[in-house]
This record gives sequence, structure tokens and C-alpha cells, in this order.
Amino acid sequence: MLFGRHTKNPIKIADKGAVEWKYTTCGYCSTGCSIEVGINAEGKAVGSRGVGNAPVNQGKLCIKGIFEHELFNSANRGKTPLLRDRVIDSYREAGWDEALDKTAAEIKRIQEKYGRDSVAIVSTGQILTEEFYTLGKLARGVIGTNNYDGNTTLCMASAVSGYKRSFGSDGPPGCYDDFDSTECLMAFGSNLPEQHPIIFWRLKMALEKRKFPIIVVDPRVTMFAQMADIHLPITPGTDVVLLNALAHVILKEGLQDQAYIDAHCSGFEEFKTLVEQYDPITASRICGIDEDTIRVVARLYAKAGAAMSIWTMGINQSTHGSDGVVGINSLNLITGNIGKPGGTSLSITGQCNAMGTREWSSASGLPGYRALEKDKDREDIAKFWGIDPEFFPKKRGMFMTDIFPAIETGQIKALWLIATNPMTSMPNTPRIKKTLEKLEFMVVQDAYADVECTKYAHVFLPAALWGEKEGCFTNTERRVNLVRKVMEPHGNSKPDMWIFNELAKRWEQGRKIRFPETAAAVFDEMRELSQGRMLNYSGMSHDKIEKQRGIQWPCAEGAETGTPRLYTDGVFQHYDGKAKLIPLPFVDNNERPDEEYPFWLNSGRVVEHFHTRTRTGKIGNVNKFSPTPYMEMNPDSAKKLGIEHMTYARLISRRGDAVVLVQLTQRVAPNMVFIPFHFHECVNRLTLGLLDPHSRQPAFKQCSVKIEPASNQQEAAAINVAARSF
Repeated sequence: MLFGRHTKNPIKIADKGAVEWKYTTCGYCSTGCSIEVGINAEGKAVGSRGVGNAPVNQGKLCIKGIFEHELFNSANRGKTPLLRDRVIDSYREAGWDEALDKTAAEIKRIQEKYGRDSVAIVSTGQILTEEFYTLGKLARGVIGTNNYDGNTTLCMASAVSGYKRSFGSDGPPGCYDDFDSTECLMAFGSNLPEQHPIIFWRLKMALEKRKFPIIVVDPRVTMFAQMADIHLPITPGTDVVLLNALAHVILKEGLQDQAYIDAHCSGFEEFKTLVEQYDPITASRICGIDEDTIRVVARLYAKAGAAMSIWTMGINQSTHGSDGVVGINSLNLITGNIGKPGGTSLSITGQCNAMGTREWSSASGLPGYRALEKDKDREDIAKFWGIDPEFFPKKRGMFMTDIFPAIETGQIKALWLIATNPMTSMPNTPRIKKTLEKLEFMVVQDAYADVECTKYAHVFLPAALWGEKEGCFTNTERRVNLVRKVMEPHGNSKPDMWIFNELAKRWEQGRKIRFPETAAAVFDEMRELSQGRMLNYSGMSHDKIEKQRGIQWPCAEGAETGTPRLYTDGVFQHYDGKAKLIPLPFVDNNERPDEEYPFWLNSGRVVEHFHTRTRTGKIGNVNKFSPTPYMEMNPDSAKKLGIEHMTYARLISRRGDAVVLVQLTQRVAPNMVFIPFHFHECVNRLTLGLLDPHSRQPAFKQCSVKIEPASNQQEAAAINVAARSF
């Protein structure tokens, strides 16, 4: 196949020999792209391509999706269970029965000795929804620990908390199609072109049809900020101040939608009283945005016929993350921009199935957005599963970020990690290492045997990758899409649902509860549990989902397809049917730059990599574009410190240090540096990780560092090479 000029240097795409293309859904970010994996005559995956008639990506893929088929044979896949031999302190291979028997026996021993909640389970946002539901049934209904959470606490907990506080329930209310109708878009802490390239492409397509203003709020001059009409280089951690000031101008100038507020919101008077304190002059001194710009943005947003807000980790990973989400929701509520085309408050999720765990894993409650705190919810699920409702706790237990301090204090003695690696994802890595060493027993369940936590585990359970099993993902816009099995599991690895089902059989209560063997049968249980709820799957089936290339919930039984937007009738999930306008006083508890540590450390994503590079770091055509830890630094600041472009520097925080390659650029302010968060060997050695009081999400992006040239450049280069080795 040829593209470009046929007579001069044409672009040639080699025929990879695919004889069959199998449908699935991308297993990286939350965009939810439909893809097909090409299989050759030998049964090997040789190519990936976008699905042309899919509503999300319409045939497009980002660089990660284009090479996703290479994951099946990537380095250091787990292929057999491993048990740690205590005598020689190393792993030996084991059969599945021995490994699962050991796991069950140790969990039972520790619970009998220390109590049910002495065991903690930390899951992920990257397994299938049917697997999340099955794990929730095992954790809540069989093992019975209340200390069960997901690593989505590190990325999406503030969005969940904010949605619940404002609207009464989790669930993003908008969709990608809102780009086609909006008249103003404001993005908070989101570098869309690199974080979610296909969603950015959707936005660009909308902008080609008709122009509307783009406002980007970000302390760094990102790719998104460069193409924006207005860039607001905000002082880190002060989003609440800016949001209060925008609301102040809107109310002061009478630009609010008072009819919508009166009909659909509560708490307006208290909200109005609070934002009166945040006039643009006062706010500008805190958030770093000049008063006139605040007024211009407020008027632009409020006067648009439809306006929408999007955000990612720049809001969520903050000590004020939940408040920031509430502030965005309130901005849209007072302007009447919820539940209508082009008007929404849309959290853009990180992991491929972070929505699935929020919906069905029971980590924060019970399946289908049910709450442990509600008697009826506990009774309904207990009856459905066939257990005593008193087996359930009456409130949720610890968040992931509280579980690790509880290990330090001895409250938790055993930990089961599923497709998550806190040695790389949690802040303050040296502290996490010491924490894991205190455990009496730890299980790591992962597709890769080389994840850092495996060094401290007693049992390793090799799990299948996304395309080696079958089930569903839910994307950012609540679209449920299907993952079909493309390949057989690697070696003797097993699908996560098989592992959960087999482990359940090792408890008497697990043998009483029904654990379906197939994903389709599990999906039927979820459909039944969702009937009549906002989170309604009852009108879906695996085949229907595949045929439509994804269906958005709610989709009631008998409906032809799903529903693009929530709250179109103005009825919310609080007891009175109204959304809450919540006053948000600003509490300045950030670690700020000072004389000793004069730089802000900021972090974010680059397009080539995903999270901690467990996968993308092993794919040559992805890793080659960004193979080594690096730091963006302002040339003026570097000159004062004697640091040159493409040399190594040492960063020091109050918690640790790291050596990185320096790239000089005007994209960052003189008092700030930026490191891609994928290079955990740098970023999380330095981060503070103070927790949001509502969501318990860490403030990865709010800490201060000092910088000095690396004393030995050759040694620094060697450290970087070692750090990126797999």
C-alpha cells in the first residue's frame, strides 16, 4: 500500500501477513477506541488498526494503540505462578493449585489472628468490568475485608468525590459529541493532545466545522495551551481561587442562569456569600491570573449559549482536588451548562476501565453505585448474592492512600495487589519500600513478572493481558465497549476472573455464592442489578455492544441504544432531586517554593507513554521517542545555576533526590520544572503526596525542589541508563 507521492519517496506500509482481524477495545487510556488486532497464519498478533465505523475513534489510533499488538510478546510477561522460598529468599515456580492454596491459607491465618480488616486488597483501573464485579463479590462477600480499594484513588478519586458532592452520584454527565455543540471550552490541568490524542482529534474536527474559544488553565505552556485562544498560567494548587473568582464575576454582573439555579440547585445563597469574598483583584494575587483576564474569561464562559469544562490530573491530583471538581461543577450549574448539548462538566478519565471499577468493583461501596451506608443497598446485594447482610460493613473502609500508613502502624498485615504497582505509582517511593517490607504476606497479581512490587511479594500470580480474555470496558463518556479474546494467555498465565473464581472456592462462603464462569454470564448479573437505576445496563448485551461499537449507559431494557447525557431533565441524585452549590473556602496547605527549595515540581504525561511504562517501556517503537527521564527547565533559571542544555542535573526535595537529563525550554516558568510522570524513578522519589481530605487522592503536583548540576556527568548518564532498563 502506497501513500504520498508515488514517484518520489512514497510511504510504504509493509504487508504484515494478517489473515484475520479480531475486534477488541484498546487497553490503554479511557478514550475507549475500538481496534482490530491482525493475526497471521501462525496465530501471532502482527498489527493493530482502528475500526472505521466506531463512534469514538472513527478509525483513528494514537501511537500506543498502533503498536498495542506487540504487548502480547513483550518482555518479562509472567508465565507461571511463583512462590518465595524463605530459606534462600528467592522465587520458585509453582502450580496454580499450590499458589492459590498458599494465598487462601495465609489470608485466613492472618484474618483469624488479627481480624478481617487486617488484610487489604488494592485493585486497578485496567481489568475487565466483569472481573471487577467478580473481585468485588470475592472481597465483599467472601473474604470480607473492608480495606479494599483501587489505584484509581491516585487518579480519579477527586472526580468521583466531586461528582457525588455536586450531583449526588458519580458518572460523567457529558460526552464527546458535546464538542460539536459547545460555544466555549475551558480545560483545567489537561494537556489533551498528549494525554488523550483521539479525544483531541475529536475536538479539532469540531473546530474545523465552526470556531469557538478554547481556554486552557495550566501552569505550563503545554501543546494544548499553545493552540488555545486564552492560556491561564495559574499558580499550582490555586484552582479553587480562580473558580470562585469566575463565579464572583458571573454573579456580580448578573450573567448567571437564575431560572436554572432556582429550579435545579440548592445552597445558592451560601454559595453566593462565599464567592463574594473572591473578587478578581484579591484572587489575582493568589492564583497568578490578572484581574482583567479573570473578568474576560468569566464573561466569555457565561455568555456562551453552551459551554463545557474538561479536566484531568491537573485538578484531581491536588490537596484541593475534590473542591476543584466541585468548583467546576458549580460553574456549569450557575450558567445552566449541565445536561444539554455542548454544556457539561466532563472529567476525562485516565485508565482504560477506571469507570468500570467505579461502577461495579464494590471498592467504594457495592455494585451499581450502591452505598454501604444504606441499609437497603446492603440488603439488596446480600439477597442477590445469597449471604447475610450483616456480613457487610456499614461504611466504606480505607482508601488506597490510607492503607499504606496502616501497614506502617501494624493495622494491616497482608496485602493483595492486582494490576497495580505502588512502588512506582505512589508518592514518596522510599517510604513505600519500607512499608512493603513490614508485611507478613503479600500477593502480586500482574501480567508482568518484573513489576517492582514483586521483589517484596510472597506469591506472584501471572495474569492475562486485556486481549487474552473477554469482557467490557467503560470509557470517559460512559460508553461500554467490548474486549474480545484475541490471543491465548501467555504461558500458564490466567484471566483475572479465573483467578478470582478459583480463589473463591477455597472459602466455604465462596462455595455457597454463585460465581459464573463466563463473562457473558457475569454481565447478565450486572444487567439485572442495574435495572431501574441511573447506572442502567439492562438494555445491553455483549453482541449488541459489539455491533454498535459501544453503548453509553443508561441503556434501559428495550432501548435501541444508550443515552449520551445525564441530568437532561434537571433531576439529580441527591434526596431532593437538586444539585448542590457548595461554598469552597480556599485553604493554602501546599508545599510552596521557598529560599531553600525554590522551584515548583510539576508532572504530566507525554504521548508516547502510559503511566509507569510497565507496558510502553517495553515497546521499541514507542519507547524510542521518550526513552529516558528528563526535565524541562527554563533557560534563565538554568543559566543562573550553571546548568546547560542536555546535561544532567540533580533534583532534591525534602524526601529524596533524583538525577535527570535537562531540556531547556520556555514552556515552563522560571520558578518551575516539569518531569513526565512516567519516569517514576525520578518523580515519585521527590513528591510529597499530601492527601485531599474528601477523596484521599495525593497531591502529586504540589511540592518544591532545589536543583544543582550533577557533579559527575558520566555517572549521571549511567544512572539514567540503569533506570530505564527492563
